[in-house]
Amino acid sequence: MRTRDLRFGLYADEEGLAWVRELVGEAVACRRARITGETLSTDTLPHSELPTADMYDLLAEQWAVEHPGEDSGARRLVELRVHLRCSLRTWRAVHKTVIATMCPAGTAPHVCRVPWMAA
Repeated sequence: MRTRDLRFGLYADEEGLAWVRELVGEAVACRRARITGETLSTDTLPHSELPTADMYDLLAEQWAVEHPGEDSGARRLVELRVHLRCSLRTWRAVHKTVIATMCPAGTAPHVCRVPWMAA
């Protein structure tokens, strides 16, 4: 087993961020994995020279299209990186579970609670 990262770009407020963290925690709890840490980037991403706002700007645009005329409130563009100690097979299962839970409608047209992108 080794440390692997789950990375998600999010356009979320604190409530939405807490929801995604909870989803990850639940997905990890039912598998042989352990969360060893978390990084939340709001400025320049550690693995890229691009600012977070440039990397995930389409998420803010997505929210604006899905919620025309609404104020985005305290939402901000962030990258949530969760460090897991697990096998590759377990990482894939956790990743798949989190995505399926964040987006239960799959590819059908729908409005996302928290616009996201798997990085």
